[in-house]
Amino acid sequence: MQELTDYTQRLMRLSEKVREDFWAKADRSSTQRWRESTEFYRNHVWEEMIGKLPEPALPLNVRTRRVIAEPHCAGYEVVIDVLPEVVAGGVLLLPTDLRAGEKRPLIICQHGLEGVAGDVSTRSGEAYGYYKAFADELVRRGFIVYAPQNPYRGGDRFRLIQRQANPLKLSLFSFIIRQHERTLIWLQSLPSVDASRIAFYGLSYGGKTAMRVPPILRDRYAACICSADFNDWVRKMASVDDAYSYVFTPEYEMPEWNLGHVASYAELASLFTPRPFMIERGHDDGVAPDEWVAAEFAKVRRHYGKLGLGDRVAADFFDGPHTIHGEATFDFLHKHLDWPAKR
Repeated sequence: MQELTDYTQRLMRLSEKVREDFWAKADRSSTQRWRESTEFYRNHVWEEMIGKLPEPALPLNVRTRRVIAEPHCAGYEVVIDVLPEVVAGGVLLLPTDLRAGEKRPLIICQHGLEGVAGDVSTRSGEAYGYYKAFADELVRRGFIVYAPQNPYRGGDRFRLIQRQANPLKLSLFSFIIRQHERTLIWLQSLPSVDASRIAFYGLSYGGKTAMRVPPILRDRYAACICSADFNDWVRKMASVDDAYSYVFTPEYEMPEWNLGHVASYAELASLFTPRPFMIERGHDDGVAPDEWVAAEFAKVRRHYGKLGLGDRVAADFFDGPHTIHGEATFDFLHKHLDWPAKR
């Protein structure tokens, strides 16, 4: 047993060199060459690491109903067909001062593990402690907001989907990517949404979504923020020496096929280039130590800097726990979505 453990830990330690060799043909001579040369890697991550479902052929068949009526916003519950027996759902928040014919930027606000779409906007209960009503804060700033309902809810019920999907060369994110893709098709068709200014902002498992959906659907997003999740993902997955590792936690659905030899979080973030990318991290967040996060993010900062895009990458390390901070990230969204902070 010790020999097997030592062998896997050596694979983990050497995986960075394997990834460097795998990505050797990615061309950083210019932004255009990077985009062109990394299309292979984007497809490889989608098809081999995450698993790619067939492109949906069903009509969207969008159903909505009004569920929120506040002085500053109206909210609509949304259901969209994706595949047979698979739907996408969420809540759309529209500012009440939205004028006819006006187009505004939209923020996708993604909840975390065992959450629901309403958690990101509520100002009460346990959810507020994590999310700080960041979706509601953003709609008060004039952004249109959409809060998707992701399927990582129900304990082992969603983990069984992952286990059943894996032998089919699929994963939970195979479904999530198609759900978000269909949702974006509808959102971009709305007359009040500027399709060129859509950003993603997710916390925790929503941060995991930020590291997988926008890099794969990279032409549909203008900016991306990963909160309370960015990490040395290979070490987080496989280390037997660190209590932070998923080896010692109940989330047995986390492994992804050959991830250590294909893409950790720095490589996934690089696929989003040249779009603006940011992380948000509390010093007391128990998902990992600051040193892991900072070291992995340094690779992303170097990558953007080498392409002359240093002003498009940012990090907010703040004194706090596993939560939305909502200060530097809000400034980041205002800047890169070209929306004034004060109206």
